[in-house]
Amino acid sequence: MDIYLFRHGETDWNKERRLQGQSDIPLNAFGRELAIKTAAALETIPFDRAFSSPLDRAVETARILLGTRSTSLTTDHRLMEINFGDCEGRGFDEAKQDPAHPLHNFFCRPQSYIPPAGAESFPTVMARASAFLQEQILPLEGTCNTLLIVAHGAFNRCILNTIAHVPLEQFWQIDLPNCAASILSLEKGQFTIVEKAKVYYGIPVNGRP
Repeated sequence: MDIYLFRHGETDWNKERRLQGQSDIPLNAFGRELAIKTAAALETIPFDRAFSSPLDRAVETARILLGTRSTSLTTDHRLMEINFGDCEGRGFDEAKQDPAHPLHNFFCRPQSYIPPAGAESFPTVMARASAFLQEQILPLEGTCNTLLIVAHGAFNRCILNTIAHVPLEQFWQIDLPNCAASILSLEKGQFTIVEKAKVYYGIPVNGRP
């Protein structure tokens, strides 16, 4: 079974380099354009099932990618982006540059990151990602050929790094632009990565925070 794991299209907060987390920020016009171009490249792929984070930017991306297909789209809260608590809306760059910032280690030393109040840890997000795969995806092997999943940058890296056994200190090694697909294969209960961060438009955007 093939799985197309997408990051959503661009939002204004992506463009402004602001932490979105679980804030429900919609796609901007360029983000919709990226999804439309991507959908055109995928038009011959017969997705059997589709799943999305319930956040608007992911749902809209999924619907654009599905186009006129009759494929059912299921939202699952476990696909939501990592929660940054009160830090949502703040800038990436200030967090990376200021060692005293509560999210400095999130970007610069992920293995040492302790989430501030109301935020999630990497292990918490990895646990819900694993639960989603175990409960929603594994049972479909043998009955579906191709799946679509649309989620978020940090969340998708949690899945990819877990499959590839990448240590937490290398969490950000994958460049993961908006509307990029990471193609996975599921065979006999085992996930493998076929391709990482494939884009179907021109120059990749917002690949790293």
